[in-house]
Amino acid sequence: MPYYLGIDTSNYTTSAALYSEEHGMLQQRKLLPVKPGECGLRQSDAVFHHVQQLPQMMEQLLDGFSGELAAIGVSSRPRDAEGSYMPCFTVGLGTARSLAAAMNLPLYTFSHQSGHIAAAIWSADCQELLGERFLAFHVSGGTTEAVLVQPDRERIFRAEIAAKTLDLHAGQLIDRVGVMLGLDFPCGRELEELAGRHQAPLPKVRATLKNHDCCLSGIENSCRRYYESGASREAVAALCLQYVEETLASMCSGLLQQYGELPVLFAGGVMSDQIIREQLSRRFNARFALPEFSTDNAAGTAFLCYLKHTDRLGDH
Repeated sequence: MPYYLGIDTSNYTTSAALYSEEHGMLQQRKLLPVKPGECGLRQSDAVFHHVQQLPQMMEQLLDGFSGELAAIGVSSRPRDAEGSYMPCFTVGLGTARSLAAAMNLPLYTFSHQSGHIAAAIWSADCQELLGERFLAFHVSGGTTEAVLVQPDRERIFRAEIAAKTLDLHAGQLIDRVGVMLGLDFPCGRELEELAGRHQAPLPKVRATLKNHDCCLSGIENSCRRYYESGASREAVAALCLQYVEETLASMCSGLLQQYGELPVLFAGGVMSDQIIREQLSRRFNARFALPEFSTDNAAGTAFLCYLKHTDRLGDH
């Protein structure tokens, strides 16, 4: 049974994955280290840490592996758009090119965003979406976009931006509020735990949209003022997540009015937050990546590699 290797070296995580039809998905991933009190990494630091971590991820993933490797896929850019580039992806691309040349294997390149969407499709078991038009949200520390996705034989699918943030990304907002509350970066999981302990009513929130695009920087200021007014850390965390959920819901509602009742898929690290997922699930008939496949991962890239190499899009 052939296996398909995926590699992803994003701005936050080093990861490698193996996929096969018979055995499913195997993955190794490790966050890049961030100094206490900081909200991210410079690209030069991200590249350095990927160089250190990727061999370890590959060793752990391939330890005891005796299967047949059929092809290699790698995230080579943030998005499928002209000029889309980020230095951290060169580490994974260089490794993938070397492996493919040494093993005489086909190499397929994909965008990091496509990997997120593919990981959601695979983990939510909705491969039927590969044959139709749908709306996908990619919500993370580096991206907050809604994209209109359509089948594409060359790239598996084509994603065009339908709406986006005009300032902060949702993950950036969560991390900034979390660091303000004394949490460790990345702050998503701890912020969710804090918010889950809050039971009292919160101030009413309203999304700030321009057409279907969103503005999130004002939410950081609102959370800061709320905290400085004496609100508990739990209340501030809950308010932050409520703002994010309301913003995504407002964007989604507007886009469905514009494009019609399309299937909706949510992916990206922010969508691993159960509080946000539960609220959106009540409002939309949407699909979500499993939490472990919402955050940055190589699973989607491995799945795309399988689809591309076997031409499975032709089955849909």
